[in-house]
Order: sequence, then structure tokens, then C-alpha cells
Amino acid sequence: MRVAIGSDHAGFELKNLLRNELLALGDEVQDFGTDSVESCDYPDIAIPLATDVSARKFDFGILICSNGVGPSIVANKVHGVRAAVCHDVFSAKRAREHTDVNVLCMGAWAIGRGHASEIMRAFRTAEFDGGERNKRRLAKVQAVDDARARND
Repeated sequence: MRVAIGSDHAGFELKNLLRNELLALGDEVQDFGTDSVESCDYPDIAIPLATDVSARKFDFGILICSNGVGPSIVANKVHGVRAAVCHDVFSAKRAREHTDVNVLCMGAWAIGRGHASEIMRAFRTAEFDGGERNKRRLAKVQAVDDARARND
């Protein structure tokens, strides 16, 4: 798989841990930063990552900060991105299967390292299950995204 990963300073250590796990699984991983625990702004990481996920340069992206919320808001502003904050395995799996989420957002201060690994693995292996109900709902989400993009 091709995976984009990025974090701000609060998520730096967890990002490195997950990046190494993805590499060990044989994935191609691009690190969008940051490169230290020095304070930085999550939009500077989230925007380029989300843009490349939207362009389908990656199968999915992972963004990490203290709670996951800021990067998810930013990523969801990029046309074609569906980002979700997931702090448990069920949410991560369900986000992929029912909503075709393509950017996983996590809070390094909200979950432990082991649990973050389980969440990442659940997200990584889950696939959109389609189904008429989910396709219908996703089409409505896509219509909103497309309308917003036309107005920008």
C-alpha cells in the first residue's frame, strides 16, 4: 500500500512509530513531517498530505496531533478527502467500510501507542463495503463536496 503520514509536534513520536510499523508491513510510506517535537502548525502538514491523498497518489493518509481534531478539520476542506478522528478499532474499521474514509486522524495524547497501532491496522485492512445504502449516503456527501469545490 501507498501511505501518506504526517503529524504536528504533539504527534511526532507516534507518527514515527506508526511509520516504522507500516514500513515493516511492506508499505510504501511518505512522511509529510514534522521532523521534531519543536512546535509547528498542523495545517502546514495536513494540507499537502490531504491534497496528495485526494489526487490518489496514496491509498490513504494518517494525520496525528494531540487530539486529531485540527488536522481532520483541515483535511476535510480538501476536495475529495474524507477524514475522520478515530480513537478505537471499531470506529476506524467502520469509517472505511461505511464512509470510505481516506484519511485517518488520531490524537497522540488521547490514545496509547499500542492502541494506536491496532487502530491503524484496522483502518489499513478495512475496505469500503459498498452496498446501496452506503453508496447512496456517500453520493450525498460527495455532492456537497463537489458543490463546495465549484464555489471556491
